[in-house]
Amino acid sequence: MINILTEMFSYAFLVRAVVVGLLVSLCAALLGVSLVLKRYSMIGDGLSHVGFGTLAVATAMNVAPLIVSIPVCVAAAFLLLRISENSKIRGDAAIALISTSSLAIGVVVISMTTGMNTDVCNYLFGSILSMRHSDVQLSVALSIVVLTMFALLYNKVFAVTFDENFAKATGIKTGIYNMLIAFLTAITIVLGMRMMGALLISSLIIFPSLTSMRVCKKFKTVTICSSVISVVCFFIGVTGSYVYATPTGASVVMINIAAFLLFWAWSFIKMKLKGFSGVRNFDMEKRN
Repeated sequence: MINILTEMFSYAFLVRAVVVGLLVSLCAALLGVSLVLKRYSMIGDGLSHVGFGTLAVATAMNVAPLIVSIPVCVAAAFLLLRISENSKIRGDAAIALISTSSLAIGVVVISMTTGMNTDVCNYLFGSILSMRHSDVQLSVALSIVVLTMFALLYNKVFAVTFDENFAKATGIKTGIYNMLIAFLTAITIVLGMRMMGALLISSLIIFPSLTSMRVCKKFKTVTICSSVISVVCFFIGVTGSYVYATPTGASVVMINIAAFLLFWAWSFIKMKLKGFSGVRNFDMEKRN
């Protein structure tokens, strides 16, 4: 195992991928808990499709993709949030409308410029070879911003996540914090999309949160457990991808699926044992 890791980290592109991937996985897990509990988890999927469209347009214009994608995805996140709150169009319909439109624009732009080649697969399913040194620097800086803001505003995020009406009654400007969550989510999606792909990046938001909720019940423990699961699953997925020559994004998702099933089985067995113990205690009390 040590030999495999040593060989892996001898490649510069793998080092870049692991650094960015671990940071993005951590950011996605932290934000994912709030998004899942607020039933905003599909915003990540919608934003990833928007990111695909902007990446395609940026490539066609020969502009740095991240510089174009980040502001567009942030604007799309604010738009989705505003539509969900104030429009007659339901949130899921708004996400489907924007995501499919962006995906269609991206495919048309790519087909008219570079052609429908392997670049499309790299955009849709990710490629660790696409990570450049400049991308790593920007990703590290923005990831630090996301983690710092989440740590500083943890109590406000907690309040807005669990009871938005009560938080609003206590004077918390819930609209600002909802926009902040959307802003941080958009940045995280764009940072991870180059490696995980537009179709798979939302899994980093959804799976770790749902997995940790199988066994943890408190917001703090769910957040910590989700972060650990996300980071560990990403590292195992990248290692497996290197050893077995499988796509990185899909490998990470498969490990997340395995973790979810493992935690689900653990919670199921724990519940059954608890129920059996309760019945046994009840029978003992009846006999006495």
